[in-house]
Amino acid sequence: QVQLVESGGGLVQPGGSLKLSCQASGFTFDDYAMRWYRQAPQKVRELVAAIGRTGGTTKYIDSVKGRFTISRDNAKNTATLQMNSVQSEDPAVYYCNAGPTIWGTAPFDSWGQGAQVTVSS
Repeated sequence: QVQLVESGGGLVQPGGSLKLSCQASGFTFDDYAMRWYRQAPQKVRELVAAIGRTGGTTKYIDSVKGRFTISRDNAKNTATLQMNSVQSEDPAVYYCNAGPTIWGTAPFDSWGQGAQVTVSS
């Protein structure tokens, strides 16, 4: 069964950095694109960044381009989200998930507990 475990969340100052990690199991990792989503209070969950199966293709929403970097390690079944220049609009619970394509297809129904990112000076 699909399991996704996020870690690395915490408190960061505006302009600071944070690295989130995702340990995946229960599916053939390199058959799927990996994605990071986030959900802020009273907002819909949104797809933030995605990476293709081999890591050669990445995609980001405009608000995080140039600040966030998604990567993956197929040997370890892990995906990471490096968050730099964190801004006041970034606080949310961040979730990883997988999809058959990098964007535009439904992710797995299973979700992890997420990683809370809080921004405060």
